[in-house]
Amino acid sequence: MQILRIGGVSTEQRSAEAIGAKAANLAHMAALGLPVPPAFVLPVKLCADVNDNKAHAEHQLQHGLKDGIEFLEGATRRRFGDRRNPLLVSVRSGAARSMPGMLDTVLNVGCTLSAVRGLIRATGRPRLAWDCRRRFLESFTETVLGLDPAPFATRLAELIAGEGVASDRELDSEAIERLADDELALIEGHDNDWLEDETTQLEAAARAVFRSWMSERAQTYRKLQGLDHLRGTAVTVQAMVFGNGGLASGAGVAFSRDPSTGAARPIIDLVLDAQDEDVVSGRRAPDSEETIAHALPTIAAELGAVLKRLEAEFGDVQDVEFTVENGKLWILQTRPAKRTPRAALRFAIDLVHEGLITRKQGLERIADLDLDALVEVSLVRADGPVTSGIGASGGIAAGRVAFDSGSAERLAAAGDPVILMRPDTSTADVAGFAVAAGIVTAVGARTAHAALVARQMGKPCVVGCGDLTIDVPADRAQLAGTSISAGNWITIDGDSGRIHLGKLETVAVRPERELAEIASWRTEAGGHPRRRAAAAQHGPAQR
Repeated sequence: MQILRIGGVSTEQRSAEAIGAKAANLAHMAALGLPVPPAFVLPVKLCADVNDNKAHAEHQLQHGLKDGIEFLEGATRRRFGDRRNPLLVSVRSGAARSMPGMLDTVLNVGCTLSAVRGLIRATGRPRLAWDCRRRFLESFTETVLGLDPAPFATRLAELIAGEGVASDRELDSEAIERLADDELALIEGHDNDWLEDETTQLEAAARAVFRSWMSERAQTYRKLQGLDHLRGTAVTVQAMVFGNGGLASGAGVAFSRDPSTGAARPIIDLVLDAQDEDVVSGRRAPDSEETIAHALPTIAAELGAVLKRLEAEFGDVQDVEFTVENGKLWILQTRPAKRTPRAALRFAIDLVHEGLITRKQGLERIADLDLDALVEVSLVRADGPVTSGIGASGGIAAGRVAFDSGSAERLAAAGDPVILMRPDTSTADVAGFAVAAGIVTAVGARTAHAALVARQMGKPCVVGCGDLTIDVPADRAQLAGTSISAGNWITIDGDSGRIHLGKLETVAVRPERELAEIASWRTEAGGHPRRRAAAAQHGPAQR
């Protein structure tokens, strides 16, 4: 088995089928000279063997990780677990087709106490070092050990309240160090020598990522998306870059164009002083454009240039994950953006007009769309909304409220449309997404993994409703002071983010101008193109 090295002096590339689409695109970006942290990849074919506990797989896993870490140490001039200049890594998944949020990631692997001391020596920033330690403990114990994350969240909330601050990013280094110590007490009895052994951490994290291929949510997603033919996930181990180093740093997601409406403008969500899971998990709301412009005045322009280059290179609208470390931009991932049906139509037409793809390719991109059913729905008349959030996936949906996936499935089975209302946009709710007419969450952003899934499924979605408080066990919620019970009707507008009580009247309008242009392409091509699902969704972007 050969690992793939990305970055440094390596420009080697392999297919998405061999190393996953995420790693293949990462290698492509590194070869273009874009700012990509160095990484190495354990191939897809190792996944099944590791999960089946085959003897040769253990040898291949250990030797692949050893060779890869030696490569990263050379590329970064840091040493894994070192007490003076430590290398920390992320351990990420990646199948041949994008499965946003369905597989696991472990960040800050290698963050032993020795490494904490090394980070303090190397950076002079004890808060960064202890924040990496506590984030590692939270990520590893939930993802690798399978412990309930609730006690960790409770301890964090207690500390925030006790310190009299608004969020964890206002905690000082002493408070973060206490938090890490308290979390150690929560995992007492689950040590098994991994806490201070960076090699054990790395092996366990890689196995956990391979194992996540068989998780319930991953299997459900593959079934819904017709991806049961995929063989497994690769594991990408990448040098950490730190978005959690203060207000000149952050983590974010950007789309080169609006994946909800199709508008030709970038969509950027950035959380300052954060790591990437803060953004894509949907648990943190992004900072405002004004805050970002003040803290990082050049980042929007730098990122905009990268987005344009990636669109031109891959010939498709891109979804990019990035980190800013002390003002420096790093690109962690790019992939074709999940999009609503109307955005898919708009993208195909615009990319043809701009000369990025041919008309034939444009027809292939929309071959799986039911154009006869494609309409833009709007409200006939609506009084003021009860509240508003962030429109994450366009369209209008009315339905009966459900507060968990099981209730959504039961209501849908009875024949009623359902609005799934959740505290955050967890991809664990993918079964509920599948049956819901629309989705509403209390926190989250347009770029969270679950919002991406909603767009792919064509479901209107409103996130970040600050006035929404949900009591799941009681089957009730408070929406801007108004009580809502399970089964009540609401109407949501995924474009404006507005939420209305009751079932409102709608009107549907067909996008006749766009459909007429597509009809002219088909006439020129001599009829409908053969349906090629992979090409329709990804075009040339899967390299």
